[in-house]
This record gives sequence, structure tokens and C-alpha cells, in this order.
Amino acid sequence: MNLRLVVCVALAASLAIPAFAADVTGKWKTSFEMNGEKREGAMNLKVDGSKLTGTMESTRGTSEISEGKIDGDTISFVVIRNFNGNEVKISYKGKVIGDEMKLTVDFNGNELPMTAKRI
Repeated sequence: MNLRLVVCVALAASLAIPAFAADVTGKWKTSFEMNGEKREGAMNLKVDGSKLTGTMESTRGTSEISEGKIDGDTISFVVIRNFNGNEVKISYKGKVIGDEMKLTVDFNGNELPMTAKRI
């Protein structure tokens, strides 16, 4: 078989494979440290194609996830929380690795590492 034909067939086959988003649907336990204190919470997530929706639960209550996206193993979303009467946008982004996520939380310009594990 001609080498050019083999390369073309291999390229066409690789392009035909869609990029699958990680399936993060379900409940996740979250943890991070802030000011030397370990904080835990939970996420309830749902994936529809590349769209991510759900809720975040913490000692401050439950908030809806907005602007949620998932592309392969990359995840990002936003949660709006109320602090002393002010709405604060908290951004989350990171990678899904099996039943664990490694996230960076951007809280008012401060970045914190967060982990999430599937429950």
C-alpha cells in the first residue's frame, strides 16, 4: 500500500474520533485550605454535551453553577456568592483525572487550589 494513502487514512480516522468530554455527572466532595483552615463542601454536577450545570454546597448554603463548560478533561464554571450583601463571582477551572478533579479557585483575585473527589 502506498505510504501517502496510509497516512491519509490514519489522519481521516483520527479526525473522525470526536473529542469526548469527561463524564463528571454526579456528586463530588470538595476540599481546600483558606487561611490555614480546611474547608469542605460538595458539588452536584450534570453534563449535557460540553455544557456543565449544577450546584455548589458549602457552609454558606447552596449556589447555582453558571458559565459551566467541559472540554475533554478541562472543566470551568462560575458560582456567584453573597458576602456581606455583595455578590462575588468565584471562578473554578481545572482538570478531571478519573474520579478526581484538580481545580484552581479564583476568589476575588486570589487563587487557591481545590480538589474534588467523586462520592
